Amino acid sequence: MPYQLDNKLVIGISSRALFDLEYENSIYMEKGLLEYAKYEIEHEDEILIPGTAYSLIKALLNLNNKFHSPVVEVIVMSRNSPETGLRVFNSIDKLELGIVRAAFTGGEKITKYLSAFDVDLFLSKNEEDVQEAIDAGFAAALIYDVPKGYTPDDDKIRIAFDGDAVVFSEEAEAIYQRDGLDAFLEHERANAEKALPDGPFAKLLRTLSTIKEQYPDILRIAIVTARNNPAHKRVILTLRQWGVMVDEAFFLGGVEKKEILKAFNAHIFFDDQDTHLKPASSEVPSGRVPYKTGSEMNTRNNN
Repeated sequence: MPYQLDNKLVIGISSRALFDLEYENSIYMEKGLLEYAKYEIEHEDEILIPGTAYSLIKALLNLNNKFHSPVVEVIVMSRNSPETGLRVFNSIDKLELGIVRAAFTGGEKITKYLSAFDVDLFLSKNEEDVQEAIDAGFAAALIYDVPKGYTPDDDKIRIAFDGDAVVFSEEAEAIYQRDGLDAFLEHERANAEKALPDGPFAKLLRTLSTIKEQYPDILRIAIVTARNNPAHKRVILTLRQWGVMVDEAFFLGGVEKKEILKAFNAHIFFDDQDTHLKPASSEVPSGRVPYKTGSEMNTRNNN
């Protein structure tokens, strides 16, 4: 019987998100594919340095030790060729990460393989791949550089989400951007009892919540949002209607998110706005969730 992925949390991750390959990428950008391939082959027995998402992936894979059968599957999804991808798997083996599956597409787009692997979350440093994944309806994030001096929590997996345009749809955020704060607050007060529509990471949050129900002490989830009173109520009631429990929620009302995320010590933080992510990414691993192409927020940002 074939190995089933549809009952697992499946993470697709690029080699550059898993390992620090920025020097290698600079060779590709400056000298071309042949020089890049030559370098990778010559150094394929050298262990790669952990990248931004390494701590998250390692912690998620460790969840499998808690269950009778694996609940997390991580698949390397890379535009590398199989030959240049060998260094990635050599490093995975030496670091005993427990990743056994990969898709090395030899320059072809990654997106068409996300459905084939039942991917729940795609992490990459390639903006085109991430945008195409979002447009195709997958939870995906563009990974920022590795924060210096970051030390992950070894006891708990800590994941932080922004609210609007990440866990929830961009509908309310679009009202704020288009009509201003007063109109946003009035809209949220009037609709407080009505659940917010799903955003690109809603399904992922539900899946994590299901895992957490079985082992509540190994996963900690936080919502870190610029909303404040009275717009906080709709968030809390939406999560209640979804049957999702988060451990912490921060309604910051314009206070910078960086110090909160540093104190929470997130394995990763997902947000849609670079203004929040640039400061945060200096303290904790971070990923930007793009707006879907053609959406109001995407159009607004590109004008």
